[in-house]
Amino acid sequence: MATAGGGCVADPGSRSLLRLLSFCVLLAGLCEGNSVERKIYIPLNKTAPCVRLLNATHQIGCQSSISGDTGVIHVVEKEEDLQWVLTDGPNPPYVVLLEGTLFTRDVMEKLKGRSGRIAGLAVSLAKPSPASGFSPSVQCPNDGFGVYSNSYGSQFAHCRAFQWNKVGDGLAYEDFSFPIFLLEDENETNVIKQCYRDHNLSPNGSAPAFPLCAMQLFSHMHAVVSTVTCMRRSLIQSSFSISPEIVCDPLSDYNVWSLLKPINTSGTLEPDDRVVVAATRLDSRSFFWNVAPGAESAVASFITQLAAAEALQKAPDAATLPRNVMFVFFQGETFDYIGSSRMVYDMENGKFPVQLENIDSFVELGQVALRNSLELWMHTDPMSQKNETVLNQVEVLLSTLEQSGAGVPTVVLRRLNQSQPLPPSSLQRFLRARNVSGVVLADHSDSFHNLYYQSIYDTAENINVTYPAGQSPEEDLNFVTDTAKALAGVATVLARALYRLAGGASFNDTIQADPHTVTRLLYGFLVRANNSWFQSILRPDLRSYLGDGPLQHYIAVSSPTNATYVVQYALANLTGKVIDLTREQCQDPSQVPTENKDLYEYTWVQGPLNANETDRLPRCVRSTARLARALSPAFELKQWGSTEYSTWTESRWKDIRARIFLIASKELEAEFGSMAELLDVAGKGLNQLSVEANLQEWRLKPAFSPHCWPRACLQRA
Repeated sequence: MATAGGGCVADPGSRSLLRLLSFCVLLAGLCEGNSVERKIYIPLNKTAPCVRLLNATHQIGCQSSISGDTGVIHVVEKEEDLQWVLTDGPNPPYVVLLEGTLFTRDVMEKLKGRSGRIAGLAVSLAKPSPASGFSPSVQCPNDGFGVYSNSYGSQFAHCRAFQWNKVGDGLAYEDFSFPIFLLEDENETNVIKQCYRDHNLSPNGSAPAFPLCAMQLFSHMHAVVSTVTCMRRSLIQSSFSISPEIVCDPLSDYNVWSLLKPINTSGTLEPDDRVVVAATRLDSRSFFWNVAPGAESAVASFITQLAAAEALQKAPDAATLPRNVMFVFFQGETFDYIGSSRMVYDMENGKFPVQLENIDSFVELGQVALRNSLELWMHTDPMSQKNETVLNQVEVLLSTLEQSGAGVPTVVLRRLNQSQPLPPSSLQRFLRARNVSGVVLADHSDSFHNLYYQSIYDTAENINVTYPAGQSPEEDLNFVTDTAKALAGVATVLARALYRLAGGASFNDTIQADPHTVTRLLYGFLVRANNSWFQSILRPDLRSYLGDGPLQHYIAVSSPTNATYVVQYALANLTGKVIDLTREQCQDPSQVPTENKDLYEYTWVQGPLNANETDRLPRCVRSTARLARALSPAFELKQWGSTEYSTWTESRWKDIRARIFLIASKELEAEFGSMAELLDVAGKGLNQLSVEANLQEWRLKPAFSPHCWPRACLQRA
């Protein structure tokens, strides 16, 4: 009969029948040989979890209990709907399905304050993106790890001049005691909402009757407290256990770098050798694990640099310029400059072919895709320019950029007040080690124009990359967007400036970045990685790295990541040369007397399709595009509590998944909990088949097969 709490309880007579039916259900699953689990649960296959990250002092992120967290689903579409889960609802704990526009710090603080009533959170994507912006990053990115401190440029330390990321609410740097998942598929979101409407909504705000639609979230994390704690525990395990259980891993990957003119990488340059550095970052992040589109915060910049590298390589006298040019793509800059700090460390310790003393000047691309009008701002460091030599060198650098932009009508270079500090940039890590004449080019004069910095909404749409309706994927790949044209202009300015800085003069006006290169890169990185061009430039064993969606740019711990490989091979393809070697010779160039592995990298790639588009034409590409470790020196030095270097780690986990099902009242749960556990274990043990639930039919399926009815089960038993 109905209870005041809105549920129902079985009378004593029916309980015996339910026990019998439950036992038969179990035997039904046994006789059919199918997973019982797939009869009960609908898995959510397109989700992304919030995971735990740690640094020297604390932990951030989310986790579930070790057995997962279950709650009755409640859809929150407006802030008033929170009242039910926070105070009024009679069946806590709840899993909140939160509309993306409500995923804000204010709402999350309310939920965090009532964690006893909250089992978890499922966040749907806001469409369109929130008009006022959304950035879960902090307002002062990488605070404490740049060049400014209380002892150097104290007036600029901790973003005292102004906050670079004004819309940042710091949500991604909070610690939550319950699991939070992103729902990436609109169909799955609709399935959950339908289940909620059919089972959890009741008229006039009364309590709904059981069974109720529930969600279970699994994301238990192994690491706790801090990097110091988790690394120490992992070290003890590694030292004394045959099968050590590592609980966390350092965030790490590889920087990508190349040189305009090849050098012997088995040694180091002579002190008199001069190198102009062109740098940018590869990575981004968001609140959710491995969801890091990074269109404006990273992708537009490194695509522009790739196009500039191609344009400069085509200069007729590129091989004879007085100074060399090094292109660097840093990984892990989001997490306290992992990539740049590691390169500086290696340069200081003779572990990299180029030394700090070889750097002539430094040009970095910051965020460049959201220019107001045509303006590109030149940011410099006011502290290093107190040295007159550096001041003069920076003046030459700025003048060179202005001269290089004079012939590009789509770009207008602007100077800033000399008392303004640098924005968050890799250049800051080099300035910590040495006074370098450097500049950061960006589309903003002060605070970021990017309203979605390091968020799930920093996508192709954020930088206005769109395509005409009705085109094929191949047509989209080659369609030159307005954004591609604008970035090609920036790439042209950069390439011409690098040419002048390297000592070139004769061919400056002929250097031109190719908009077709830019548009193909934009499409591949931000729309569809699995395209004909990306397939042609990769090794055969890497073709599975290309999915039908965009690449993600989270640094992760298993490296190189997909994006790192693609950037390396794009750089090799754009700046290298196809040479006539067999596959065996390409993979072992020491067999060929005229080739030198210390000067070049050799890669056997799939190549383009033949004329019939049936087979590929593989080839050997020789280039200077290489990888260099992007692991914080703190882990090499075992200084896990370092304040000098990044100490970010990622917790390990065993199981991350989400699923929905119908849940019984607490009275029935208590009565039949052990039977449910038995069913679950039996289902998992019998069959580990992946669940292929029909998302159009969320309703609970019968837990026995029509081919094996309960009576038959009893007879067979």
